[in-house]
Amino acid sequence: MNSSFSNIINSDKPVLVDFFATWCGPCQVLAPVLKEVKDSLGDRVSIIKIDVDKNQMIASNYQVRGVPTMILFQNGKQLWRQSGVLNKEQLLKVILDKTN
Repeated sequence: MNSSFSNIINSDKPVLVDFFATWCGPCQVLAPVLKEVKDSLGDRVSIIKIDVDKNQMIASNYQVRGVPTMILFQNGKQLWRQSGVLNKEQLLKVILDKTN
């Protein structure tokens, strides 16, 4: 397992991981949504993108079968997971509900 990835998801701060692929249309739709979420929450959350084609081991460790798949971690624990595109309001609600 990638040790820097482990360090990131073991943070006290919530970390939203976006497993994506460059060839994936819905992933491209999600990208600006994630930026809006980050703009809304600022330093309260980290958002990282993992290219499943370049990081196949991490993707398979988390059984990511489809993209986009988002997983919310805090202190190394998986709090939430969903595949597909959500809008900004849905994502903000999930992050705030799961981490407060």
